[in-house]
Amino acid sequence: MGFLSTLLGIFGFGIGTSIGLLIGFFLFIYSKPKTVKEPVPRPLYELDNDQLLDILPDIPLWVKCPDYERVDWLNKFVADMWPYLDKAICAQIRSATEPMFAEYVGKYQIEAIEFDNLSLGTIPPEIHGLKVCETNEKELVLEPAVRWAGNPNIVLTLKLLSFRITIQLVDLQIFMAPRITLKPLVPTFPCFATVAVSLLWKPDVDFGMSILGGDIMAIPGLYQFVQKTIKRQLASLYIWPQALEIPILDSATVAVKKPVGILHVKVVRAQKLLKKDILGTSDPYVKLNLSGERLPSKKTTIKKRNLNPEWNEKFKLIVKDPGSQVLQLQVFDWDKVGNHDRLGMQFVPLKFLTPYETKEFKLDLLKHTDSYDPQDKKQRGKIVVELMYAPFRADSGKLEGTQDGYSRKESGFDRTSDSEVFGGAGLLSVLIQGAEDVEGERHNNPFAVVFFRGETKRTKMIKRARDPLWNEEFHYMLEEPPLNEKIHIEVMSKRTGFSFRSKEHLGNVDINLTDVVHNGRINQKYHLIDSKNGVIHVAIKWVTA
Repeated sequence: MGFLSTLLGIFGFGIGTSIGLLIGFFLFIYSKPKTVKEPVPRPLYELDNDQLLDILPDIPLWVKCPDYERVDWLNKFVADMWPYLDKAICAQIRSATEPMFAEYVGKYQIEAIEFDNLSLGTIPPEIHGLKVCETNEKELVLEPAVRWAGNPNIVLTLKLLSFRITIQLVDLQIFMAPRITLKPLVPTFPCFATVAVSLLWKPDVDFGMSILGGDIMAIPGLYQFVQKTIKRQLASLYIWPQALEIPILDSATVAVKKPVGILHVKVVRAQKLLKKDILGTSDPYVKLNLSGERLPSKKTTIKKRNLNPEWNEKFKLIVKDPGSQVLQLQVFDWDKVGNHDRLGMQFVPLKFLTPYETKEFKLDLLKHTDSYDPQDKKQRGKIVVELMYAPFRADSGKLEGTQDGYSRKESGFDRTSDSEVFGGAGLLSVLIQGAEDVEGERHNNPFAVVFFRGETKRTKMIKRARDPLWNEEFHYMLEEPPLNEKIHIEVMSKRTGFSFRSKEHLGNVDINLTDVVHNGRINQKYHLIDSKNGVIHVAIKWVTA
């Protein structure tokens, strides 16, 4: 089942990365059965409720909702461009799936996985309405209603031992309402840095899958299971405010949002949760995270067999945009075997918070993000949380100027005692800007690796470069200033092809963080140890709320 959802995810990835299809590529075509005699037209007032409901879903969204506009011109554009878009999208799908397929080759007796045919067919998508949302942010929000019932020709061949298994995807039909956000708007073509795609509700996906000439979806019960699995996985990944972010411009060319404060979260309690266990109880825990972040979610402890758990647990989250970010709270029932059941969820926009003011929220848990769903009348209980947003102080991390000198050790200026340094929680930001004259004996594909407090983070790899520019920043949320601690940075090189000696050490440096705590930040170039002439440029900042 995971392979089926992966295949559909490949289609979404290829479409999302194609500039010509930023608003989706899904179509629904109307078809009427041929009849021998002409149909008898009837006015709408003569139809009963059931007959009106039968025809209502086929009415375009721009007819039912005045906020949506007709985009016949866009449909005509997509139809004319479809033969070329088909080839471009399929080429991106091939390039994106090659490394995915390569991970399975050699495992489970698989010899090869490849596409025999890959085409999205001759029927283009159609947009049944487009809504443009205005916000106060530097972004453009589009909400198209797209449908696609195409005739794709997608045949995947799996070589297993001496067998050749063909898998064909047929009769693909999709209806979805994505939210496409172009942000932030910048004065650099194409004038936006990132495309964020999320779903307003679970999409309707219908397809057939033929293996060795037989339709496996005809197996009783399998079709419903696959449909439910795909919808659940898509919803868990892309239902708003979660989104698939596609970078368009390099972060080095646009202003990237920096952390501006800390969100203090206290998960207090939950009340009257749903019963999921056989004995009429649940084992609840809470996951929390901020929208727009790819960091792992924070989790509370698990309260065994308790429908009214008390946690009183505190967390700190990094805030980059308090005007648009949303705190997501999800309550799960822990299971020893299988997936954990979600008992409910809620969202708190940070714009409702006043800086430095603690506010308590008593929230009714919802099944999903659509709180106005008339079919969702089940009471799922409540969750109580306390939130406080603390912006970073304006005087944190004052920089007197960039130090252009080279150094192997910390500078020797007079310092105050550690007791005089302002304590408390803060954010340590490490910016790996670039390196100079890094040279390997066997290859030069450098990347930097940062080691701090048991965590390992690495930059992207720059191929065939002696003076790489990374401009990548890493964040560490700390409970106290990192006095008398060091951060270790290594520059490595990795061969792009297969080799027994694929990695090579190009140099390293240890940076004392005491200077960072006292000065607020450093911006300096360091000679790399174990390197002839190698230099690395690092900027480190410590800010407190």
